[in-house]
Amino acid sequence: MTRVLIIDDEPLARMVVLEYLMAYPQIQVLQECGDGFEGLKAIQQHQPDLIFLDVQMPKINGFEMLELVETPPAVIFATAFDEYAIKAFEAHAVDYLLKPFSKERFSKAIEKYLQHTATATPAATAKATENLLEEAAQSPAQNERIVVKTGTKVKIISVQDVEYLQADDDYVSVITAEGAFLKNKTMAFFEKTLDPRHFVRVHRSYIIAIQQITRLDPYEKDSHLAILKSGAKIPVSKTGYVKLKQVLGI
Repeated sequence: MTRVLIIDDEPLARMVVLEYLMAYPQIQVLQECGDGFEGLKAIQQHQPDLIFLDVQMPKINGFEMLELVETPPAVIFATAFDEYAIKAFEAHAVDYLLKPFSKERFSKAIEKYLQHTATATPAATAKATENLLEEAAQSPAQNERIVVKTGTKVKIISVQDVEYLQADDDYVSVITAEGAFLKNKTMAFFEKTLDPRHFVRVHRSYIIAIQQITRLDPYEKDSHLAILKSGAKIPVSKTGYVKLKQVLGI
């Protein structure tokens, strides 16, 4: 029995998927979810084999929700999407359905999923989703905020509120005026996705927001300290200093 969740903010869209799934007695729908928060909670509770997921949803979108899932299930997207999402879907998703989709197209997606489960391990599925999220993060719509988990709650951080990011073992600490929030991503991911006009990786362990810098002080040999508005002192490597000068035009 394949255990499924339907996550979409449109009741009609959920109803269509539910109706099409009636032709597959081997598939059990565990729950319908109307937003990403509800979907995240349901995934953690039920550990489904497959989810049907919309991307454009209120509160947090489908990509942001998937980022918060430690071991994501297989995903079939049912959505309207931009060029970045299409590229990501084609390379890494089990399948994607462009709304409105026919029953025949839906059946092809199910067949593709069944073929996928015959060969893919859970680890391979999770890795494919991770790659999909990295691809989708290139979309301008995806890099305007950072979504993190704080205990059982989800917090949405606008990138405008980020002072700097710091490597923290297998995580990255996102530092804001409210405090530090851990994100299960790499420094390389943020260096690639944050706007280089506003964020610079000044050290292997630090990325800083340009607008937060008040001054640059000489430090040890060939290095500097960036003094931020908050008073934080961030080490700047020789390479990082060259990058900063280019962005600042000095």
